[in-house]
Amino acid sequence: MKNQLAGTGVLLRLALRRDRVMMPVWVLATTLMLVSMPGSLGSVYATAAERARIAASMNVNSSMRALYGPVFGDSLGGLTAWRAGVYGAVLAAAMSLIIVVRHTREEEETGRQELLCAAMVGRRAPLTAALLAALVADAGVALLVAGGLAGQGAPGAIALGLAVAATGTFFACTAAITAQLTESARAAKGIAAAVLGAAFVLKAAGDAGTGGGRSALTWASPLGWVENVRAFATERWWVLLLFVAAVAAQTGAAYVLAGRRDLGMSFLPSRPGPAEGRLGTAGALAWRLQRGSVLGWSAGFLIAGVVFGGMADGAADLVGDNDRTREIIERMGGQDAQGGSGALTDAFLATMAGMFGMVAALYAVSSVLRLAGEESGQRAEPLLANAVGRLRWAGGHLAVAFGGSALILLLAGLGLGVGHGRETGAAIGATLAQLPAVWLIGALAALLHGAVPRYAAAAWAVAGGALALGWVGPALDLPQAVLNLSPFAHLPRLPGAQDLDAAPLLALTALAVALTAAGLGALRRRDMIA
Repeated sequence: MKNQLAGTGVLLRLALRRDRVMMPVWVLATTLMLVSMPGSLGSVYATAAERARIAASMNVNSSMRALYGPVFGDSLGGLTAWRAGVYGAVLAAAMSLIIVVRHTREEEETGRQELLCAAMVGRRAPLTAALLAALVADAGVALLVAGGLAGQGAPGAIALGLAVAATGTFFACTAAITAQLTESARAAKGIAAAVLGAAFVLKAAGDAGTGGGRSALTWASPLGWVENVRAFATERWWVLLLFVAAVAAQTGAAYVLAGRRDLGMSFLPSRPGPAEGRLGTAGALAWRLQRGSVLGWSAGFLIAGVVFGGMADGAADLVGDNDRTREIIERMGGQDAQGGSGALTDAFLATMAGMFGMVAALYAVSSVLRLAGEESGQRAEPLLANAVGRLRWAGGHLAVAFGGSALILLLAGLGLGVGHGRETGAAIGATLAQLPAVWLIGALAALLHGAVPRYAAAAWAVAGGALALGWVGPALDLPQAVLNLSPFAHLPRLPGAQDLDAAPLLALTALAVALTAAGLGALRRRDMIA
């Protein structure tokens, strides 16, 4: 085993050096979301009576339990664990699975791992280094969260930090297994992300049906373990042992699989596709490559729309007479919610439409950057060596990206209307109004890939920044000038807007067209990635 781990330290330092920007940014973003929550909640629920009331109302609302889980403590720390604990764990999980796949299957897919393993590198050293890199990132999250929330109570802060970090480590090990099973990094990340999504669905279903986190479905999900640690309430330290056991089991399975396959091979080989017919054009090939992603996002947006639509009529009851909560919903919804429950419902729906738009921007970036994956994986070169031009090749993927964005937002609006039970057309219009901003962020990704492909991943920072401004900015009472940095801040807030100004929609769409054209022009002139 010693020889099989030879070179682990060198590979770990290499991984940390390669992730010296991405890893700290992700760790700090996850930590900031959690440690800023007590201040935000304190401004909304200033008294113990208000916090007790909101805790009681959330625990009897099955939809809110499905979304956030049960409330175990009505202190600011307890509300922080309820409001952001699971979502912080999801961010840590996403970060960890990306790190592991990046330094295992992606290295094999590009051929770099073969060069490294030709030297004095053990068979299991790359996997070990990847897992240790993810562990370093998760440990950073645990330390920063525990330190940042210590003022709310040291035991609760430590429990929440460990639970979030343990979730990240759990899914790092899940990704270590999927990296052995598949031939491509994209498939490995997709399967690991699907496991993460299934974990959230299990937790949501369990919490919706049974309060207090007691459901068997909740206990079947690692995200359910996070809430059952009960940080800032009566901490259950023994729940963390479930993470330890699961991490040990998954790590052992990953090492066994890694030792039973050749470098570059997998246990689930890619299925060969048809070589003609449906794949007769570059656009058809782009759809074939991305249809699974489009269908998955479409189903998720439709289901989420139904859930949020069903919560809309209860928004007024949940807000009650809390002026600060009403003010936050007004800022996120962009309209005056003082006109009774109907106005507040419209503001809530507008808020949800805006959130769907900001999340759809993540899909747009992912779909556009599929171009970078095809190029760096040298799968584009054989196509471009034939009669397919660069513009046709890139245009096919961009059509899927922009058209897919429209589809998932259409389904989100449909879900909002169905869940709400009325105003389906208005709900669809509200979500489709987010398209110009989504297309603008996708167009920026296309420009970066075409002009400076080395920095194309910066488009993720733009999409993530817009999401952070829209989600956290109003609660933190950020100045409007800061919120306006997001293109979504310039869109009309529907439904309920009195005057629909088409000028921002046309301006953002025109800018998206210009950036896309500039990106295609730059792609046409530059050398392809070797």
